[in-house]
Amino acid sequence: MKPQRLNYFFWQSLLLSTSLVMSVIEPVHVIPILAAEIPATKQQLLSQVTITKSVAPIREIRSLNQIEYPLTDAQKLVQSPTPQAKVISVTGVKLNSTSKGLEVILETSSKSTRLQVTPKTEGNSYVANIPNAQLRLSSGNTFRQSKPVAGITEVTVTNIDATSIRLTVTGEAGAPAVELFDSTEGLVFGVTSTATTGQQPTTPLQKPPSEPNQAPIELEVTASPDTDYNPTDANVGTRTNAPLRDIPQTINVVPQQIIKDQRALTIGEALRNAGVVGGGTFAQSDRLILRGFTTRNILTDGLRNYFAGFRDLTSIGNVERIEVLRGPASVLYGQGDLNGTINLVTKQPLIDPFYAASFSVGNYDTYQGTLDLSGPLTTDKSVLYRLNGSYLTSNGFVDFYSQQRSQIAGALAWNIGKNTKLTFYTSYADFSRSAYYQGIPTKGTLFFNPLGKLSRTRFLGEPDKENQDTSDTRLSYRLEHRFNDNWSLQNAFQAIFTKYSNDLKTRPIGLLPDNRTLRRDAFTNPEGVNYYVYDLDTHVAGRFKTGSIEHQVVFGTEYAWNQYYAVQNRYDFSSIDIFNPIYGNTTLGKLLSSDGSGTKVDNLGVYAQDLIALSENLKLVLGGRYDWSSQTSYTIFDLFGSPSSTSTASEAFSPRVGIVYQPIKPLSLYASYSRSFIPQTSRTVNNELFKPQRGTQYEVGVKADLLGDKLSANLALFQLTQSNVPTLDLNNPDYSIPVGEVNTQGVELFVTGEILPGWNVIGSYAYADPRTTKDNSTPSPVGKTLIGVPLNQASLWTTYTIPKGNLQGLGGGVGIFYVGDRFIDTLNTLKVPSYVRTDAALFYRHSKFDATLNFENLFDLAYFESGNNTSVTYGSPFTVTLTLGWKF
Repeated sequence: MKPQRLNYFFWQSLLLSTSLVMSVIEPVHVIPILAAEIPATKQQLLSQVTITKSVAPIREIRSLNQIEYPLTDAQKLVQSPTPQAKVISVTGVKLNSTSKGLEVILETSSKSTRLQVTPKTEGNSYVANIPNAQLRLSSGNTFRQSKPVAGITEVTVTNIDATSIRLTVTGEAGAPAVELFDSTEGLVFGVTSTATTGQQPTTPLQKPPSEPNQAPIELEVTASPDTDYNPTDANVGTRTNAPLRDIPQTINVVPQQIIKDQRALTIGEALRNAGVVGGGTFAQSDRLILRGFTTRNILTDGLRNYFAGFRDLTSIGNVERIEVLRGPASVLYGQGDLNGTINLVTKQPLIDPFYAASFSVGNYDTYQGTLDLSGPLTTDKSVLYRLNGSYLTSNGFVDFYSQQRSQIAGALAWNIGKNTKLTFYTSYADFSRSAYYQGIPTKGTLFFNPLGKLSRTRFLGEPDKENQDTSDTRLSYRLEHRFNDNWSLQNAFQAIFTKYSNDLKTRPIGLLPDNRTLRRDAFTNPEGVNYYVYDLDTHVAGRFKTGSIEHQVVFGTEYAWNQYYAVQNRYDFSSIDIFNPIYGNTTLGKLLSSDGSGTKVDNLGVYAQDLIALSENLKLVLGGRYDWSSQTSYTIFDLFGSPSSTSTASEAFSPRVGIVYQPIKPLSLYASYSRSFIPQTSRTVNNELFKPQRGTQYEVGVKADLLGDKLSANLALFQLTQSNVPTLDLNNPDYSIPVGEVNTQGVELFVTGEILPGWNVIGSYAYADPRTTKDNSTPSPVGKTLIGVPLNQASLWTTYTIPKGNLQGLGGGVGIFYVGDRFIDTLNTLKVPSYVRTDAALFYRHSKFDATLNFENLFDLAYFESGNNTSVTYGSPFTVTLTLGWKF
């Protein structure tokens, strides 16, 4: 396909998807179809909601060990699963109090189909398996509530696999007794805890006459955000909310609770828990090291921001959870790095009023305030909103350094019709700082300097001159339409505008032989650096059967356009004494370079994927994507050259094959093969186009759900190979040739979830050894490890909250984060040492108030976070922050 035809395909795909959706718009409704009612003498209920409709008992459920299936006198209420049962989407979960106890309400988008229920007991738990349903919640597809009433320790609703869900009610002293009721709201399980009665009820119950022509109660309920450490599904792996156990790749999810417990402010801070370390020369951007390579594959709600890795640290104040798909994702998301994709899932509007605020204060003059508001805007709750805002100011530990970070984000969800929803998103973030920190020389820090040792607070730029600002505006929408319980369409679009500007930015070049004089140059961006991103994706997801084989398919198209433009001047600049710095120089030296240049990229991709359930315990993933890419690099002016423009085009097919075998429900064995590609703009001396960089991954692993699905573990072995990597043309140094290749092999282990009630844990270990296997430079780095990559890294974070008694809600956490030593030159002669950092937290959470005291680098370890062959940057010293939060 020719590059100039990409815009034509963009408008054709937009018109086609819009006309298809608008032709099927109809009203929205949801209906409750399952509830659990728990009588309790101690009214420790979640909320005080009164249900005015009567609940009428229809029959006594005998002791659970006496139940015979099927229950022929209640066939319409409790049925054995049938092979042809249609999978029903459960879109909401809520707990409501009644005069007798508690209701658990599951809601679907269909009135006409009943859920099938198969009850049983497991230890102290009553379990209701529903084999013809799938949980699809907007805020994470697991619902868990601890201690809803006396005698009941927990109520959970979660996906078992792609076609069934499970409701679990766990008692303290034993399995709860259960009675079955009928009501206008759907099925009701009357649960009596053994702590309340000590025995099961024996009095038969009779069904009263039903009320003729009584309209069902319609509720629209959204589950509360996840409060646990173990989400069971993610969207990033298949563009559907498939259970993690069914996806033949490693996927990590860092939920909101971990972000909150650790007070993580950036992507890198949150992903320390998922085997990811900060990358980049000075760790001042979102460049993250994953499986041995630096990745910039950062998505927001499934749409790519092509320049996220070049920006300063991204705020996650509006992020509900972070999903990490390890390995290539080109099948679903187009061109990208081989090692993984990071998806930021933003906070969604809630149907019930929700108001929260917090205030933080810490050392280094750190202050932060946040606000989170959500709820309905109309009486029929068809229009919902979410508004988040935050502001942070801090001086940091480096001399003269200060930063201000602000963000405001909004979302508006409109239920247009029966099965159609349109959500608009907008956000604006600004990050400004003074005294841009570019590290300090290796002599006097990492290595011996005969003149002394440098303080880790030393700043070697120009105070009050190096003021920099990054602003980011995002506008997007997401249109969702459900044709029925099995088929849906989604159309999403985003536009991102990012601008970076600075008054002056000095850069250290090298230390002179006197061991104290640091050479510097300087940069200015008189018109700033501008980034523009537009991304349009339309895909259809569906379920169907071919005989006994079940299919979960996704197919769609994506068009993306992005542009980068900057005017940059580079000057010679004065040197500075690293032991006795004298600041205030404002004179720029000789102009070394000046140019205005940019890049435009057009991408069009078509993709398809099928998650095939060959049997209940054997699943296959097949997928492929074809991409066409056109790129133009241009120079508008160049002080030492003529304006120029170079265009390239490339196309590639990226396959994905994976298989999952589950010998038992909690255990998944998997293997996968996938490829990636990244188009290039480089040319050879003969003006020949480079082929795209190609990547190949092989991965095998095992996933296990332990302790009744409360704890998950994932062990993976992988091999990655990146080819067509540009290397220097020795005969023509101004050009490159595509002979480079890098290979990495490694192993990863992740554990996350709840060990005991109130005791959560997330741990990781990652080993990766990326080495250059082809290169023609002199001397050649073939066989050497890539710069900045630790061979070993590990983390362990655990918290415990007292679940009951006078100290209920009091808890604490401790974390250990290990990063191995890293080479900082291509020939592997210099390295920064490994380190073990310890963090901790104390907190008290009760009702609508919480207080958290966070400690970073508890033992004030002096460690190096990153570096190169001339400079290193220190990590943060001991930091303490107190956060007070309220919910209204």
